[in-house]
Amino acid sequence: MPTLILLRHGRSTANTAGLLAGWTPGVVLDERGREQAASVPSRLAALPLAEVVTSPLTRCRETVQPLLDARPALTVREDERIGEAHYGDWSGRKLGELTGEPLMDLVQSHPSAAAFPGGESMRAMAHRAAEAVREWNARVERDHGADAVYLMCSHGDIIKSLVADALGLHLDLFQRISVEPCSITVIRYTRLRPFLLRLGDTGDFASLVPREAPPEGDAPVGGGAGAP
Repeated sequence: MPTLILLRHGRSTANTAGLLAGWTPGVVLDERGREQAASVPSRLAALPLAEVVTSPLTRCRETVQPLLDARPALTVREDERIGEAHYGDWSGRKLGELTGEPLMDLVQSHPSAAAFPGGESMRAMAHRAAEAVREWNARVERDHGADAVYLMCSHGDIIKSLVADALGLHLDLFQRISVEPCSITVIRYTRLRPFLLRLGDTGDFASLVPREAPPEGDAPVGGGAGAP
């Protein structure tokens, strides 16, 4: 079965503003995000990519564009199932304002029970993303062979849920996973089990410099903004 390269979009204007973007229109890569996207072709230069699949949101389309420019033979396909979580009434709100919301406790410690008002549940988000990957695995293997490598550009919570699925972790544990902007996560699927080969690889250790942490070690909803 194929090897999946999961690329989180580069840093966005919502990341730097501390907003929970979701499907809010007008969210694009900031200057740092564009620099990150520009580095993607060289980071993946050794890989013979068979397909590129992306979330339809602008920040993901912008992230894969330098790769498509560098490899004109590649085409890109959109799949809404790997789009960001539908945060409903939380979309576009400041993350700092959401810390005191009762729902945030569920999002942090019991996400499988969390559903966003006017949006979707985290369980539904994880299910649609996993279904998309399974369908794309079958399609890529059919069209390009069992050893093919393909790329999906998606969002922090989506990628974290796919890692949890690959590792056999309950969704309630997925907040223990960190996936920074423009990081690369690699999962090799086989007939019997997936193997996690890379997790949140950016090649940059600046984000590990100690700085103010979220309250009581909370995970950043939406994936966080990465290094300053």
